[in-house]
Amino acid sequence: MTATAAPGKERTARTRRPAARPLRLPGGTSLRVERRALVTGVLLALATLAMAVVLIGTGDFPIAPWDVVRTLLGNGSPAHQFVVNDLRLPRVLVALLVGAALGMAGAVFQSVSRNPLGSPDLLGFGHGSAVGALTVIILFKGGATEVAVGALLGGLLAGVAVYLLAYKRGIQGYRLVLVGIGASAVLIAVIQYLLTKAQVVDATRAMVWLTGSLAGRDWAQVEPLFVLCAVLFPLVLGQGRALRIMEMGDDAAYALGVRVERTRLLLMLAAILLTTAAAAAAGPISFVALAAPQLARRLTRSPGANLMTAALMGALLLLVSDWASQRAFGADQLPVGVVTGLVGGVYLLWLLVTERRAGRV
Repeated sequence: MTATAAPGKERTARTRRPAARPLRLPGGTSLRVERRALVTGVLLALATLAMAVVLIGTGDFPIAPWDVVRTLLGNGSPAHQFVVNDLRLPRVLVALLVGAALGMAGAVFQSVSRNPLGSPDLLGFGHGSAVGALTVIILFKGGATEVAVGALLGGLLAGVAVYLLAYKRGIQGYRLVLVGIGASAVLIAVIQYLLTKAQVVDATRAMVWLTGSLAGRDWAQVEPLFVLCAVLFPLVLGQGRALRIMEMGDDAAYALGVRVERTRLLLMLAAILLTTAAAAAAGPISFVALAAPQLARRLTRSPGANLMTAALMGALLLLVSDWASQRAFGADQLPVGVVTGLVGGVYLLWLLVTERRAGRV
């Protein structure tokens, strides 16, 4: 005798099932794409492009959006071409790449730690970059290129140290977060010590870097950041399926053929490189890596890291923050790091309250 479900229950179960469709690729490969996630990604991409056009046209010499598009296509006036291509486009491209890098890095760390607080902002990698940059500024009087290299090396060393200290027969989420918070406290103390030893000029330069800013960015920052993102984005996206399986637990991932520790180490190294490269290009932009993955997950309502959606959300958040830093405070233009810090602080408080009510903190 076969049991059958009532029509109403059958319809309810059918509506709760994720709207996924097979996507056929050359060679017989197929992917299952959730419709809501795909639509969300397309809308975020369009919103990011629109915000980029608006931001390029924003400034003391305003340019209408259609003139910005015309100039980007090579049909603008000489004045528009100079303002758009030489002055504003590099800044916007740096904002796009930094925001996308932070969003994807945050998604990786939150997925690896299985904790919404597992962000590079809280794990010490940004502070490691700050120590490296300040060491070059204060002790070696280095220029912009040397400061960027120092930030990259400082972040990498901090990431390796946190990984080694948190490793004990594997990486456990809360242990990684706790070790990262402890490392952040130590690195903040080192930053304060370096500032006390700095001369006035060097201390001022260091504080400007620590704030996080997109002002004065040119093609020298765009090119290396673009190359790094072009290499690391496909690498991380290629491990997306393994990352999603690892969220079920190490034992289940091993059973499904995922080399957990090697995959985790590869993803963490890529995410650390993305974080430190973003810091090297624009300084420590706070809270984008924390907020972007959570906002992306809430929009898609899809399990997993939502890597590409998180990257698009990070880029959009940083573009909107940069626009607000230029326009929302009158004649006083704020560094973009101040705006992301203000918004991110409120978001962090909300996230902590939410997690506490859910019994996870």
